[in-house]
Amino acid sequence: MDERRGLTGCMKRAFKVLIGVAVVLALVGGLDLLFPLPPPPQYSPIVLAADGSVLHAYLNPTQKWRMKTELREITPVLRKAILEKEDRWFRWHFGVNPVALVQAAGRNLFGTGRTTGASTITMQVARLLEPKERTFGNKLLEMLRATQLELHYSKDEILQLYLNLVPYGGNVEGVKSAALLYFQQTPDYLSLAQTVTLAIIPNRPRGLVLGKNNAAVLQERNRWLNRLGEAGLFPKEAVEDALLEPLDVQRHAAPTLAPHLSRRLVRQFPRQAIIRSGLERGKQAKAEDLTRNYVRRLYELGITQAAVLVVNNRTRQVEAYVGSADFRDFANQGQNDGIVAVRSPGSTLKPFLYALAMDRGLVTPKQLLPDVPTNFQGYRPENFDKHCNGEVTLERALAYSLNIPAVRVLNQLGVPTFTDKLRQAGFQNVTRNRTRLGLSSILGGCGASLEELTNLYVTLAEGGQYSGLQLVSTRKGTSTSPLISEASAFLTTEILAQLTRPDLPINAASSMRLPKIAWKTGTSYGRRDAWSIGYNKQYTIGVWVGNFSGQGSPALTGSEVATPLLFDLFNTLAYNSPNDWFVPPAALDFRLVCTESGLVPGENCPNQIIDYFLPNVSSGQRCQHVREVLVSADGSFTYCRACAPAAGYRRELYPNLLPEVVAYKEAQGIPYRRLPPHNPQCQLVRGGAERAPSITSPTPNTEYVLNRHEKQQLLLTCTTDNEVRQVFWYVNDKFLQAAAPTERVFIKPPPGPLKISCADDHGRNTDVLVTVTEL
Repeated sequence: MDERRGLTGCMKRAFKVLIGVAVVLALVGGLDLLFPLPPPPQYSPIVLAADGSVLHAYLNPTQKWRMKTELREITPVLRKAILEKEDRWFRWHFGVNPVALVQAAGRNLFGTGRTTGASTITMQVARLLEPKERTFGNKLLEMLRATQLELHYSKDEILQLYLNLVPYGGNVEGVKSAALLYFQQTPDYLSLAQTVTLAIIPNRPRGLVLGKNNAAVLQERNRWLNRLGEAGLFPKEAVEDALLEPLDVQRHAAPTLAPHLSRRLVRQFPRQAIIRSGLERGKQAKAEDLTRNYVRRLYELGITQAAVLVVNNRTRQVEAYVGSADFRDFANQGQNDGIVAVRSPGSTLKPFLYALAMDRGLVTPKQLLPDVPTNFQGYRPENFDKHCNGEVTLERALAYSLNIPAVRVLNQLGVPTFTDKLRQAGFQNVTRNRTRLGLSSILGGCGASLEELTNLYVTLAEGGQYSGLQLVSTRKGTSTSPLISEASAFLTTEILAQLTRPDLPINAASSMRLPKIAWKTGTSYGRRDAWSIGYNKQYTIGVWVGNFSGQGSPALTGSEVATPLLFDLFNTLAYNSPNDWFVPPAALDFRLVCTESGLVPGENCPNQIIDYFLPNVSSGQRCQHVREVLVSADGSFTYCRACAPAAGYRRELYPNLLPEVVAYKEAQGIPYRRLPPHNPQCQLVRGGAERAPSITSPTPNTEYVLNRHEKQQLLLTCTTDNEVRQVFWYVNDKFLQAAAPTERVFIKPPPGPLKISCADDHGRNTDVLVTVTEL
């Protein structure tokens, strides 16, 4: 029975407690409904570096410097100084201190002592959140609001609000704003003397103005230091040292590093008071200084801007972001962001193209590619220096950024395959215009930004694994997707690392403290954009130099203008860094190839070299750089198998050249072993249509508009097999003239549809159809 009574009593007490809690909650809910909490303060947006220091700060919407102080920045020293000075019983009262109220009322009523309002820190927060005229009625509302704040916030949160709202004169509010603007440090890095200085000013923000009333501030600071020391809050030695610290401060400008990225992040995260970027403060400051000083030296060349992006390859964090040479250079549009601006990428996409081609088994580093004038269905690319080299290895074509071999490889790979990979790599302009892109895209015919291009080279540095760049600090690992194979990425890197460094043309390898780099340059059409992008194991750095107006300059080339800044940045940011380099992946292997073609040696390949290849991927095509020919005894003519006599001939090897290579050698007067003419007595046509002349001008299915007053003419050219001695031109099936295979023929065509035919001296024929319009 007693146990039942005891249990019943406990249940009654618990029920009463629940009823009490319910009543309190109802009262609080009603209070909130009738007396809603004031909105949170409007803070100044700030962007932090990776180490937590402030890179850039903005005024809040009310044009005040009110930077949010985080809980971790409220040090024990700051906490002790504020509580001792403002509210010793802060941890114990519920927003209003009744003892302090009675004492204040007595002093104010009897006129003894200093007149005070007995405001607690919570009451001050209420007043700072909703400033009102100081009246007795408003004081009661302030106490009611303080009680409400205590019910909604923890003590630490209320103290944080107080430290974010206290005035420091002018438009400076909050301890963090004051610490940065006067001491150029965040609150958690201040000394004891500096902390106490900031603790004493809020009560007299107009009388104790840092930078104007330093003597008065110093006197008040020392008085409080002694008082705090006597209270035993700080060690005696620390207080004595703080008393000796001078106070010679003035107001400084707010931090303005990384203005372009800061503006971008504030727009991206408009509701965040604190945005944590991944920028390294030291690298950012160095990059800005180097870029600004470098561009100043280019002004006389008509070059006014540059942009720089520095990426940590392992984390994909952007560690330096320079959108222009000078953000405040309004005359040269310095507020434009060169990191995201879409420009012509020039030749910077060529490494990626060759890597894709190696993954498709189309090429290997030592394979020879024709570098001769070529007509790709109406598109006739030229090398940057307007010269051709005949035949070059892929590694030479990439290292020296030759245009014609790159277009030829893209033609083999296919433009859709190439642009699909660029789309996967985040190239926005390519994604929007993918269906309209052609062979010119490899020479800068597609738009790209420095951010996109730099990340493409980060992908090369990371073994072909693609992931987006990280602009904000994150502890989460980034997911990656394979864009190219690790093997092709390594081979591309090895080629790009072969060039002689422009800053150390001699004995660069002996400079052990300087980083080893693979890099590529690019120059857009009209010399409007100069690019240089380099990378090693640790970093990738992208550089763009030019004018935001789009105006070109004769001096604006990637190698001459952008590369010096690239190496200045690497030598400064990565000096004495670990110089470990990429190692060949297991998927790679070696093989012997013919020196003359770069292909697997055939029967007649005495000269051979070692080359990398991708097993089960790279082509196993046999070399056929020479072919066996049946030649008459006196060497005056050749036989085909059909007309060869039973005896009286010999077998000889002749170069097996492409028709366009033959045409180039003929045009340049380059000697080569040319086939004798075919047996004139042969009655059979040899070779078939695949060896017929190829008409390079005019372009098939093209309309030509000619001005009759200027007597414009149409050019006829072709390429042929190297045994052809003569070609015959026909217009609308009427004979025009005979000519040498490499001879340029001009005609005055009639208007309308036109059929152009070219036949060689072996009876093989090619036709093209064009339309001629006269104006």
